[in-house]
Amino acid sequence: MKFVAITACPTGIAHTYMAAEALTIAAKEMGHEMKVETQGSVGAENVIEAADLNGVTAVIIAADTKVDKSRFEGLPIVEVPIKDAIKDPKGLISKAAEAKAGAKLQEKVEEIKAEEKEARTGAYKHLMTGVSFMIPFVVAGGILLAIGFAIGGIYVFNEKGTFGQIIFQTGQTAFGLMIPVLGGYIAYSIADRPGLVPGFVGGALASTIGAGFLGALLAGFIAGYTVVLIKKVIKLPKSLEGLMPVLIIPVLATLVIGLVMLYLGSPITFVNKAMSDGLMSLNNGSRVILGLVIGLMMAFDMGGPVNKAAYVFGTATLATAANGASPIMAAVMAAGMVPPLGLALATTIAKNKFTLAEREAGKAAWALGISFITEGAIPFAAADPIRVIPSIMAGSAVTGMLSMFFNCTLKVPHGGIFVLAIPGVVGNLGMYIVSIVVGTAVSAGLLTALKKKVEV
Repeated sequence: MKFVAITACPTGIAHTYMAAEALTIAAKEMGHEMKVETQGSVGAENVIEAADLNGVTAVIIAADTKVDKSRFEGLPIVEVPIKDAIKDPKGLISKAAEAKAGAKLQEKVEEIKAEEKEARTGAYKHLMTGVSFMIPFVVAGGILLAIGFAIGGIYVFNEKGTFGQIIFQTGQTAFGLMIPVLGGYIAYSIADRPGLVPGFVGGALASTIGAGFLGALLAGFIAGYTVVLIKKVIKLPKSLEGLMPVLIIPVLATLVIGLVMLYLGSPITFVNKAMSDGLMSLNNGSRVILGLVIGLMMAFDMGGPVNKAAYVFGTATLATAANGASPIMAAVMAAGMVPPLGLALATTIAKNKFTLAEREAGKAAWALGISFITEGAIPFAAADPIRVIPSIMAGSAVTGMLSMFFNCTLKVPHGGIFVLAIPGVVGNLGMYIVSIVVGTAVSAGLLTALKKKVEV
């Protein structure tokens, strides 16, 4: 028999190729012909062409992300999570072989199963699609930012035209695209290509109004389901159907998501002011409580409005602190370094709790963490928010409290590890490092305890 298959995992790094290899070897051992297209982080490889579909028994799609099935119209299709292709490739091929023999019955069964699966895991699959496209922007942008800091110093962004500043700006640009890409590809997963424009615009507006990655998540889902609704509600004559994907859907859906996101601007501004006022009142009370709150805020949305409120509050204190040495700014930066560092450590010490792709991303998280790029934790948080966000919030809260308790101070608004060696910039340096290390260990310990073992 002859089969074709597509494999695709959320990050497109490891499981995509493991599944492809497993299917290829199993088919050879069973005496079947098999061509597998991999849709990995470098794009589609070994692409299935029209000629490859001649005489095909069935199509196997082993994926945890959105896969375009339009080219397989009329062929029996078996869809499974990618882990099924890795764990039991021969069983999957046998299932595909049976699909040909009872195509009509199989199609009905698969249709029912697909509906049930969509009801159970649809949102998760859409989220994973967005995350898979976002990760390369996070890694490339974050590491380039770190390199820029390393070459040009903590004020590299002011050194216009220098080599370090160019690298820094390039990283900043790549990093800035992370939020629109997340929103755009969540919408794409829900509504296919018509969802891209409103999804990207919604994600970009989330950045503009300061809604961060949580705003992009919301924008992606709203944009995607808006497109789905428009398709159902608006029916045009055959002669005008061509206007739907290129004019009517993009314009209407983008208008809707634009109005929704821009109306969120005022509430977000109000919340930011309320948080800033709240932090100011705490500044007159317990230092340790203030450090705890700052830590929680820095880790909650990793670059979103809550994080930014704490950061802006910290930078504002630099102007009024004695000798420019602010304990609040020190707590802000230390707490902001912990989320990616905690995840990096967790992927190192608890490898069985993370996929191979996540462990690879964890290596990049080391660089992002030491560079005070809290957003390095976003891919992990987006994939498993219930376990990841509380864990990193706990670690950051501990770091914020310890930094304030030990009266650590900081004279600059950024820089991460690169400012620690500059004399006079950090007050009580030894205990500052201890604060960061302890918080990192707390986050890693909680992640290790809470996350489940990975099913390969």
